[in-house]
Amino acid sequence: MQAHDILPGHQNQVELNGVVIRKGSVGAFLANATAWLDTHSTAAQRAEAERDMIAALPALRALGLFNILQIKDDVLQQLLQAY
Repeated sequence: MQAHDILPGHQNQVELNGVVIRKGSVGAFLANATAWLDTHSTAAQRAEAERDMIAALPALRALGLFNILQIKDDVLQQLLQAY
């Protein structure tokens, strides 16, 4: 399976189990997790990254991301489990 089999190039989002998943959701989550974990990020940057990660959780769960991949950082794992 290739990316275009799930979301064709002309399509920006898909609905799965009643949840709208936008193209780039997984990539944005990874970028936000990286920023959140970066000790050089400011408090404002971490807060923004946290807000965006939490907002993306329904889409990521609908994709089954966390059924396959495990968060290695315990604090980040606990944060995500709280939502």
